[in-house]
Amino acid sequence: MKQRKWIGMLMLLACWFPGPDSDAQAQTSNALERVQIHANRATSSLLLYRGEGFQSVHRQRLESDIRALDAAVRNLTSASAELLAQHAELTATLREGAAFGYQEEDMPWGWTQQMSKALRDFLTTVRAQQGTDAKAELPAKVEYLAVQYLSRAYVGSFETAREQPETYLGQDERSLVPSIDEQLAELDGATNSTVARLKTRWGFLKVALEDMNSGNNSFNTASGRPFAPITVDRHARSLSDQWMALSP
Repeated sequence: MKQRKWIGMLMLLACWFPGPDSDAQAQTSNALERVQIHANRATSSLLLYRGEGFQSVHRQRLESDIRALDAAVRNLTSASAELLAQHAELTATLREGAAFGYQEEDMPWGWTQQMSKALRDFLTTVRAQQGTDAKAELPAKVEYLAVQYLSRAYVGSFETAREQPETYLGQDERSLVPSIDEQLAELDGATNSTVARLKTRWGFLKVALEDMNSGNNSFNTASGRPFAPITVDRHARSLSDQWMALSP
């Protein structure tokens, strides 16, 4: 009888305290989360740099985001050869986009689709290593929506992964905003001030994202108000910073 009680206590303790495998999985998930965030941020920075008149402060931010992405990729303990190759391709594509001239005709026709593809391909490979941990995708979804918003505001459109309608890479605000709402609803903002601030910021940000009007080819917002890419970019980045602060 005593032996059974002892075994029962051991099983209970095992449930209370996660083992090394759980810790390692959480660390891997967090690392892959950061890679996705920084890849989207670097792409947004390129769009901001070109869309806001090639200001040096935005070019500096682009380079800073590329370095942050490099560091996040190096921090992966098991990055595949495919992931490393697509990381190099994305980085080269972003720097190529920054090097084009100031005039609209200086950018080759179809290059924005090339940029979209480089980002999608990289994120697809990262997700393949992530597995089924969808929770890790919440800030990536927000940053991916910011890329879509800045693309519509500055260059007209962003091509999502239509062959992946079940993942966030194939979705726009019509699916992603409700999905993010659902994930945030699971977090307790009453006892955690960081969660409360995160939810408040999302409340402001989602209004602009829902106004993106991706289902319309006119490239106007649904409300008719002007796009606000700088505001959306700032709120998206702050929100994902707050989310990463919650990660262990």
